[in-house]
Amino acid sequence: MSAITTAAGVYGSVASIGYGLAAIGPGIGVGLIFGNGVQAMARQPEATNLIRSNMFIGFALTEALALIGIVMPFVFGAGPK
Repeated sequence: MSAITTAAGVYGSVASIGYGLAAIGPGIGVGLIFGNGVQAMARQPEATNLIRSNMFIGFALTEALALIGIVMPFVFGAGPK
């Protein structure tokens, strides 16, 4: 019998796949923050300014996770050599 050979190889950085998977969490988080923020503003219009400011703080903290995910492969040197 002949040896089995691989028909396809994996090329590129595995870190990009990891970041793609890691970006799912902040994406869902941003959707939840703005969806619930708009719902809260619709229920209590008098608290719109307070809700909006808290919504943007939550957005900034959630997006920081995605930005950290972009930077970490460069910090640890996980790229093609």
